[in-house]
Amino acid sequence: MPGSTRLVDLIAARIDDAFDGHETALAEIAPDLAPLVTQARGLLAGGKRFRALFCYWGWQSVASIAGDGELAELDGPDTARALPAVVSVAAALELFHAAALVHDDIIDKSDIRRGRPAAHRAFESLHREQGWDGDAAAFGTSTAILLGDLLLGWADELFEDGLAMLDDPEAARAARAEFFTMRTEVTVGQYLDVLEEDSWKSRPDSEALPRAHRVIVYKSAKYSVEAPLAIGGALAGGSLAQLAALREFGLPLGVAFQLRDDMLGVFGDPELTGKPSGDDLREGKRTVLIGLARQKMPPTAVRVLDELLGDPSLDDAQVRMLQNTMRDSGAADQVERIIAHNVRIALESLENAPLSSSARSELSRLADRVTRRDA
Repeated sequence: MPGSTRLVDLIAARIDDAFDGHETALAEIAPDLAPLVTQARGLLAGGKRFRALFCYWGWQSVASIAGDGELAELDGPDTARALPAVVSVAAALELFHAAALVHDDIIDKSDIRRGRPAAHRAFESLHREQGWDGDAAAFGTSTAILLGDLLLGWADELFEDGLAMLDDPEAARAARAEFFTMRTEVTVGQYLDVLEEDSWKSRPDSEALPRAHRVIVYKSAKYSVEAPLAIGGALAGGSLAQLAALREFGLPLGVAFQLRDDMLGVFGDPELTGKPSGDDLREGKRTVLIGLARQKMPPTAVRVLDELLGDPSLDDAQVRMLQNTMRDSGAADQVERIIAHNVRIALESLENAPLSSSARSELSRLADRVTRRDA
C-alpha cells in the first residue's frame, strides 16, 4: 500500500510524543509512576495498526474524491493541514485498542500478549521482584485496571487533539459521535462475551450461533473495522451515503477479521501469534467455531468438548485433541467458508460505492491483508 509504512511511522511518532508528555507529567507527581508509562510504551510498540489504517483509508476514500480523485500524498500540500488531525485520531484508536487489550487480558486471565507478559502479569512480577507486602496477583490486577483506564483517558485526549486541528466543526462533531458510539458498543460487546461464557448452559443450543455472532459484531467487528472507517470518513466530512458505504464494507469485513482471530486463537502458531496455542480453548470462548463444532460433532464428543472447554489447565495433548476433533467435524472448514463469504460481501459493496476509486483499491488490498493473516 502506498504510504502505509510512512503512515505507521507517523502514528508511532505521535504515540511516542504523547507518552513523552505523560511521562513528564507523571514524573512531577512521583517517580513511582514510571512503570505505568513503561508498560504502556511496551504494549503500543507492537501491533499491526489495523484500526489506524482503516481510519486513514476511510478518510482518504472521502477526501480524495473531493479533490481530483487521486490519493493525497502523505507529504503533499493537500494533506498539510488535514493529515496531523487524521494521524492524531488514528493514534487515539491505537491507544483505545491497547486499553481494551489490557482489560480483556484481565477478564480472560491471559498470561501473554504479543509475546510479552500481559500487563497484569507484568505488574504482578514487579510486586514480587520488589518484595512488597500484600498479594502480588491482586496488585497486578488492580494496577492493570488503572493502566487501562489511563489509556482510555489518554486516547480521549489524543482524539480531541486531532479534532481541534480540523477546520470543519461539523466533521469534528460527526467523528466524535462515531467515537462515542464505538466506545459503548465495544464495552457492551465485551459484557456479552463474558455473559456467554457463563450463561451458555442455560440457553437453548439453537441460540448458540446467533449469540456468538452478536458477540463478534459488537465486541470486535464494529470497533476493529467499521467504526475506524466511519470515523475516518467523518473526519473528511463524508456524506450519509459515503459513511453508509464505509459501514457496508466494514461490518462484514470486521466479522471476517474476528473469525480469523478466532481461528488463530484455536489453531494459531504461538511463534507468530505471541499467545499459547489453543489459548481460546483454555479461556472457554464460545465462538462461532465452537458453536458449529457442537452442531456437527456426535453427542459423546460434544460432552467432552463442553467438559474441557474453559479449563485453564488444559495440557498440549488435550489442546491437540480438541483441535483435531474440530477439524474432523468440518467446523474449521465451514468457518473458512464464512470468512470468504463475508470478504466477498465486503468487496462487492465497494464496487459502486460513492468513494474514491483509488482508495477503494487500497481498501480491497487491506481486506485481503487482515483476513489472510497468521498472527
